[in-house]
Amino acid sequence: MKGLYQVAAALAASPLVLSAPNTNPLAPRATTFNNPVLWQDHPDLDVFRVGDVFYYSSSTFAYSPGAPVLKSYDLVNWEPVSHSVPELNFGSKYNLNGTGSAYVKGIWASSLRYRASNDKFYWMGCVEGKTHIWTSPGNGAAKNKGEVSNWNWTSNPPINSCYYDCGILVDDDDTMYVVYGNTEISVAQLSADGLKQVKSQSVYKHSETIEGSRMYKINGYYYIFVTRPASAEYVLRSKSVWGPYTMKTILSNIKGPLSSAGVAHQGGIVGTADNKWYYAAFLDAYPGGRIPVLAPITWTSDGWPQLVTDNGSWGKSYPMPVQTTKTVASPLGTDEFKGASLSHEWEWNHNPDKTKFRLLGGPEGGLVLQTADVTNDLFAARNTLTHRIMGPKSSGTFRLDVSKMKDGDRAGAVLFRDRAAYIGIHKDGETSTIVLVNGLTLSEENWSTTGRGNVAARGPNVASGTTGEVWFKITADITPAFGTNTERTTSFAYSTDGGKTYTNLGPAFGMSNSWRYFTGYRFGVFNFATKAKGGEVTVKSFGMQLV
Repeated sequence: MKGLYQVAAALAASPLVLSAPNTNPLAPRATTFNNPVLWQDHPDLDVFRVGDVFYYSSSTFAYSPGAPVLKSYDLVNWEPVSHSVPELNFGSKYNLNGTGSAYVKGIWASSLRYRASNDKFYWMGCVEGKTHIWTSPGNGAAKNKGEVSNWNWTSNPPINSCYYDCGILVDDDDTMYVVYGNTEISVAQLSADGLKQVKSQSVYKHSETIEGSRMYKINGYYYIFVTRPASAEYVLRSKSVWGPYTMKTILSNIKGPLSSAGVAHQGGIVGTADNKWYYAAFLDAYPGGRIPVLAPITWTSDGWPQLVTDNGSWGKSYPMPVQTTKTVASPLGTDEFKGASLSHEWEWNHNPDKTKFRLLGGPEGGLVLQTADVTNDLFAARNTLTHRIMGPKSSGTFRLDVSKMKDGDRAGAVLFRDRAAYIGIHKDGETSTIVLVNGLTLSEENWSTTGRGNVAARGPNVASGTTGEVWFKITADITPAFGTNTERTTSFAYSTDGGKTYTNLGPAFGMSNSWRYFTGYRFGVFNFATKAKGGEVTVKSFGMQLV
């Protein structure tokens, strides 16, 4: 494509899943990549490199575990390998146990970094007015080319200040700093162990809203990247961590690489081992959420970063940042829940009741979900397990054994967000009926339940005395429609013959394009009681494929 990979003419450039494995032999040898690099909802990204491994942290709000850690060897193919916050220890409402809910609260823009001097990973994020800190040993990550053999996250006492939209910097002399703020940007110096504040100082004030701070030390300069939500990215630069800082624009209202999606913004920069630099940002791509895109940057002769564009637009394609034969697992494939723990593709809606689920292990695998609540509100039911949707269009298929459901139980596969729908089983008396339920809604004012669902269609009864296995398939088109009146649709289907044939049920479901819930739509599986606890279902497998 003519003009691709060139810097805008006005800028003077100078050098400076437990899913199926990736078995495509051509993938490691690809010479170009396409944006988005990972068509999944991973917003507010913070990206850095340790040795040969790139790490990526993102926001999860009230999903648990929180703050996923993804790894990559090339900045393009990513796999979740951990969560920095194994349990949302921010208050009882994060448990969804009758003391309220935490929808759209929890983990917003946060930061993750590795400190080589003590071989430790630090995660920091402002939640409920305090900056929470979780740490994990690196198990020799610096010596092992960035590889971490085991993650073991520990919660530390919070700092009693809110480091809003923060970014961690480990300086050349090993001093740790945190940049944070909204409109007024401040820098905090941390104690030698990185767990307490020594001092904090305002370093820059702006006339318009700026946030999403990330901080870097490159060639003797301190750089602070900030976003003007949601249409521009700026960079501040100083010779001193405390300023004074000078601001320049990285991008403003840039087009591409997807239509009906927002402007690429926020995120941060990262360098490769051979000193090539890239800016990783995200697009508002609802109904699918906020998805990551990548572009090279170069440096002017006086040390300012500049975005590489395709004739002034964010490129749809660029050269691969790193050529490597190392691979990560594909986000597509089938999970049969054979491990000792859930893969890091999965996150619960709020903290789960750990006594009400178990992995069966062994050659058959399976995940048992016991009813954890008596409620007629899916949004108030504990232990709904969610999985990000792969764009632009994919199907998620759950294989469920429903033979041990009790009278009044509700179980099935849900397209989960603040406007939701599900296909599943309603067990009433001795009758188990396949149903499609829509009209599940939360209020955008206070995130309380405003719609508990209506049965929009009924399928057949599941005969008693059988194996009780039903396949539920949700096919979701999350092609961006942000800022439009177009509603992307989802279809629901079931199979009672072992997944050989599927029958669609009910009308297509129109998805919301609103950004206010922040998180995009997810696939999910649930089981709750409306009369009494004691029932259970077994999730035999989940498969996700592009369609």
